Amino acid sequence: MTEGENLSLKRRILQVGCAIAWCLLAAGPVFGFAAFKPILIREGVYSDKCHEAPSASAILQLSKITSSFLITRDQESGHMCEAQDLSLNLIFTLAAVVTNVSALVVGTVLDVWGPRVSGLLGSFFLTLGALAFKYSKYIYNESPLDPYLSGYILLALGGPFVFISCFQLANSFPKNSGLILALLTGAFDASSALFLFYRIGYTKWHPVSLDKFFTVYLLVPLFIAICEVTIMPKKSYKTVGTLAKIGETQIDETGRPIDRELLLPEDREDNTTNANHPQFTITETTSLIMRRASFSRRDSTASRLSYSSRMSSKSIYEQDAEDRLMNSSGGVFGILHGFDVIDQLKSKWFLLMTAFTTIQMLRINYFVATIKSQELYLYKDEQLAATINHFFDIALPVGGILSIPFIGLLLDNLRTNIVLTILSVVSVVLGIMGVLSWLPATYTGIILLVLYRPFYYTSVSDFCAKVFGFQTFGTIYGTLISISGICNILQSTLDSVTHEVFKMNPIPVNLILTGLTLLFAVLLISFINSQIYNVRRKNLEIEAQEAPLRTGH
Repeated sequence: MTEGENLSLKRRILQVGCAIAWCLLAAGPVFGFAAFKPILIREGVYSDKCHEAPSASAILQLSKITSSFLITRDQESGHMCEAQDLSLNLIFTLAAVVTNVSALVVGTVLDVWGPRVSGLLGSFFLTLGALAFKYSKYIYNESPLDPYLSGYILLALGGPFVFISCFQLANSFPKNSGLILALLTGAFDASSALFLFYRIGYTKWHPVSLDKFFTVYLLVPLFIAICEVTIMPKKSYKTVGTLAKIGETQIDETGRPIDRELLLPEDREDNTTNANHPQFTITETTSLIMRRASFSRRDSTASRLSYSSRMSSKSIYEQDAEDRLMNSSGGVFGILHGFDVIDQLKSKWFLLMTAFTTIQMLRINYFVATIKSQELYLYKDEQLAATINHFFDIALPVGGILSIPFIGLLLDNLRTNIVLTILSVVSVVLGIMGVLSWLPATYTGIILLVLYRPFYYTSVSDFCAKVFGFQTFGTIYGTLISISGICNILQSTLDSVTHEVFKMNPIPVNLILTGLTLLFAVLLISFINSQIYNVRRKNLEIEAQEAPLRTGH
């Protein structure tokens, strides 16, 4: 290894290490709201609302429909009135919406200006959010701007910018791209623990005020900005679509495997022209193998239709990888590849998956925001409810990290319709566990939820890549998550119904969400199974038509 190559290697390792570090601190801390809320109450955030009549302002009007925690005495944080509770819940509701909606914006910024601009924008939003909390006591009383609401939203907005901009680093080490993506995803899941550690330190050792905590937190966006300017790449190693392709097929944009061992013997030679050329060079030997492969693939009815419609410019490696995915996905892979993005957005594949995703996102965020009130209603024991809440605070980041290797195994070895069936069954089980006042069921439900959450998000992206293709992956996935995020505002309606109609009883809302999950799961899986059946039927028809030609009759 030359000195220049060694320097480049060290730089890439440093880039990945810095990205993981800041993702741990900034990618998604807003999802640790359950741990952050007791601190906000102890610090007196919105406590003034307990002594005044509700105003007619737009913010308070919106917060009137957000209620999730049973209004009672919190063992750790003192008294909490209804108006204060409504305003605090509004913070998380809007932050969750912003986090998901911003995914589409981040994708556009990455495509147009690159990862450095995206990272710097994220650093800027995080700085503004931290400053809003640092000077919140002064701003809140002297300005019409709500520093707590705007600050939390800015933190939620900055997270996706600094997180998604890191995806392109996965191909800084092509053979380890899966590991790097797993580490970045694990860092995102673990970032919810930021406020958990803050709460533990606040309650167990010393109550560090919001202004002091966020003064220290300002070092995080400063660190990100310095890294972006000094060591991070200005341009992406790879686009999001290319990363999706690599993740699914293990084939890079040149048509070659990222694992050298998968190359054909004649392609393993150090041929710089072939390795660096933007298009894969098909050798005479490769061409013969492609022709032989075209006949051998006829033995697989699931892959025959896909192969017959495939562009001839694709390499043998791409074709083989896509055939494997066609078989492993049960016939789903490639079904809408090459279609216009508008047609893809109008398809039942997209509409049904969006409906299913929306319900799941709504369920997860509703539980995150209301776990204390739900357990308090079910067990009528404040101390026990607080204990369950604390268990969830710890389980959320830990479960996200522990589930990573199992997610890969499931997605790689199970058909798409089977994966969605597992998601649906687990979601229904979660709904049942959530209405039982039985401790084993409650803790089992929490463990399942923290494992289910990353599995669900990863399965959605896997579905989009397999069904819609890599060229439109960013647009399709970003649109799906954005629509689901916008619909997450319905969490406010669920809070209102729980509080006003069901008198803080969470069971009816949980049953409604479970019923909707079952409905859309049945519709989605039934549709997918019908499409797979149609593909196989057409393949059999093609086989029947070609059989006489192969036998010479």
